[in-house]
Amino acid sequence: MDIAADVHNSDSQVQRFYDGKKVFITGGTGFLGKLLVEKLLRSTNVSTIYFLIRPKKGKGIHARLDEYFDDIVFQRLKTEAPKYKSKIVGIPGDCALAGLGMTIEDRQLLLDNVEIVFHVAATVNFTEKLKLAYSINVKGTEVILNLCRQMQNLKAYIHVSTVYSQCHMKEIDEIFYETSADYRDLEAILDKFDDDSIDRLTPKILGNAPNTYTFTKALAESLIREQASGLPVAIFRPAIVISTYKEPIEGWIDNLYGPTGICAGAASGIIRTIRCKREATANIVPADTCVAAMIVSAWDVAQKSPLRNSGSIPIYNYISSSENPISWGEFLTINKLWSEINPPSDSLWAVVFHTSESSVTFTVKKMLYHTIPAVVLDFLSILGGRKPRLIKLYFKIHKFLDVISYFSTREWKCSNDNVTKLWCKMNARDREIYPFSMTSVHWIAFFKNYMRGIRRYLLKDSDQTLLKAKKRRFRLCILHNVVMLVLTCTIFNVFYHVIWRSIRNFKPLELI
Repeated sequence: MDIAADVHNSDSQVQRFYDGKKVFITGGTGFLGKLLVEKLLRSTNVSTIYFLIRPKKGKGIHARLDEYFDDIVFQRLKTEAPKYKSKIVGIPGDCALAGLGMTIEDRQLLLDNVEIVFHVAATVNFTEKLKLAYSINVKGTEVILNLCRQMQNLKAYIHVSTVYSQCHMKEIDEIFYETSADYRDLEAILDKFDDDSIDRLTPKILGNAPNTYTFTKALAESLIREQASGLPVAIFRPAIVISTYKEPIEGWIDNLYGPTGICAGAASGIIRTIRCKREATANIVPADTCVAAMIVSAWDVAQKSPLRNSGSIPIYNYISSSENPISWGEFLTINKLWSEINPPSDSLWAVVFHTSESSVTFTVKKMLYHTIPAVVLDFLSILGGRKPRLIKLYFKIHKFLDVISYFSTREWKCSNDNVTKLWCKMNARDREIYPFSMTSVHWIAFFKNYMRGIRRYLLKDSDQTLLKAKKRRFRLCILHNVVMLVLTCTIFNVFYHVIWRSIRNFKPLELI
């Protein structure tokens, strides 16, 4: 179905809202940003999409845009809306720089034309240096707000945050929360101290926040609360975003963040244990339904405009836990099944996966399932004249697992009343074009395509290699079972001889 066709006469209220509009997007080159650009171009008749794009040495903006649209995620767009390029205007800039690194001319271009803003850009690296995370996630937001305040035609501004910006709370509602630090005070500290001093101070500055990402996203929300009064603004808080469900292609993913990194590592036989509370809810959402909700939320904000104070700034918690919950245990079990059906070509070992909630047990299992095998295999590599690589790899993996364990061992109760109300406001045509209700997601079917997507788009395995990969997986399973049998027999033999020798040498004490 060509959903972009004949939008002028469409029954869709959302399409009519976007008809002829000029949109500015930051973070358009990121995962969600690509899907947002694609969906807007394919499902609406926007006039122009301006989006910030970082210049690269040796590549001009036009070359970078051509490279950008070569991604497979835009294949459907090229078929359904072949004239899409005429609507794209790249704006050279960088959210890490003052004023986004834009020229005066580009800034004025945006001020004179833009009607809708999506601020998606952020550093999502949990271990990012605090100064850089603040510069991008907080200062970048402030620059966008200042721009929006000067846009005479602004209809809606959507700030993309995360529901985990408030992860210090056990219950997360669609409201603002107090932060442990004031963003102005923090900026003064960051300007005063050098990088080494900031690194030492970071744990104290973060307080109850687990990392610099969630901390700075919370500060950005605080900034919006204080500075965005009078603007048609909303905060959109997605939960853990993974691959697409159906649009524009099933199972598309281009990053190894969070659960995707675990699934890819486990399917490859590299990750064999994680710290996880299996009965806790995995608050995951598909990327395409998330983007659909973002697009509709801008329409909703425009209907509510003008907004006069922070109390009227809507917040949308886009989550799955309240409507279509799935536990971490179910997530891991289902994906283990699909990974065995769709194994990677270069699996290191059979799929052997263990979970533990205890940090002590997890540390022991990391040693048994990761570190010791890595040492043995790297030693064999050295003997064979090859470069050892597994110990270094597992150092990075363990750092990654330690960071995400905060989220896989806890559970939050989140509300999403504004999102459910938004769904109820939409007519039948809009629900068909922008199907963001989590009640329509069938998890078994979703994860089938999720694991296929990891194999195709992340691990770059073609479908033609699947039969060969299954044969390799079968041999690895046999090898695993043989190794486990040998180890079991060896351990039994050692204990048997130790116990037998102890019995033979046992001399009871004589009674005196």
